[in-house]
Amino acid sequence: MTKKLTILDIAKMAGVGKSTVSRVLTNDPKVKPETRLKVEQIIKESGFTPSKSAQSMRGGSQKVIGIITSRLDSPSENKAVSGILEQLYQHGYDAVIMESQFDTEKTNEHLEVLRKRSVDGVILFGFTDCDMNQIERWNERMVVIAMDTDKVSSINYDNRGVIKQALHHLSQLKLNKIAYIGVDPSDKTTGKLRLDSYLEWCSEKGRVPNFATGQLDHQSAYTLVDSVLNDEVEAIVCASDTLALGVAKRLQELQRNDIQITGVGGNELLSFLFPNIISINPGYQSAGKNAAKQLLQQLEGDVSITHLTQPLFL
Repeated sequence: MTKKLTILDIAKMAGVGKSTVSRVLTNDPKVKPETRLKVEQIIKESGFTPSKSAQSMRGGSQKVIGIITSRLDSPSENKAVSGILEQLYQHGYDAVIMESQFDTEKTNEHLEVLRKRSVDGVILFGFTDCDMNQIERWNERMVVIAMDTDKVSSINYDNRGVIKQALHHLSQLKLNKIAYIGVDPSDKTTGKLRLDSYLEWCSEKGRVPNFATGQLDHQSAYTLVDSVLNDEVEAIVCASDTLALGVAKRLQELQRNDIQITGVGGNELLSFLFPNIISINPGYQSAGKNAAKQLLQQLEGDVSITHLTQPLFL
């Protein structure tokens, strides 16, 4: 008995992605004419008939992207997601949003659900303990945000640059006795890379490092303030706006209005509550837009796997 052809078989014969064949079958106008012609010719010659049950697995839609965030309450990831959704909706895609909670097992479970649902692709907010074997199985059908990978496209932030920019700004204000509050270095990006940038500055300026690290939440930063605070401190650089919020609250209680605070994120609420805080914008929303554009181009077969660093918004 001859084996019945699948969409994947047609994709391999045409030299395109599985999602491209799906778009041809659903008459998506965004498929390039020459690509459509090639796929349609192979479908005609092979006598391929699409499976109705496979189509119904998508809930009636042939255009779905999975988005796995780390935390649904993260202001930075919410900005990135808004950029992602803007691009997906413009191109007629629906989105399924899940939360990993920095949990490797939960992330793998989400990826399996998305695979069974036959989504076109996935945008994943990466974290240190991600299971790279599971991620790399998606190849051109995934883009990872905030973490570099070898076999999957990624959009990363300039983690060293955001801290350098904050320190440069403080130096221009003639503030040189600067403490730092960050995230535990076990986190390789927001934690280690941003702390390393501060330590490099201390080394270059001949300063004794004065820092503390903890969790990525405002309460952690609030409790860490007293460990770096002394009469000489003129400014505190924070690894994120979330941490800056906790620092600002504690300094307000101590009536230390003489200390300049910087954060990372460009959070409008933080600026509203504490107008004097300087916040460096890493381009979270633009990173989301770029991740979505990258994934959609890959699904069309237009570009190969790419690694980008999101420029700062100064």
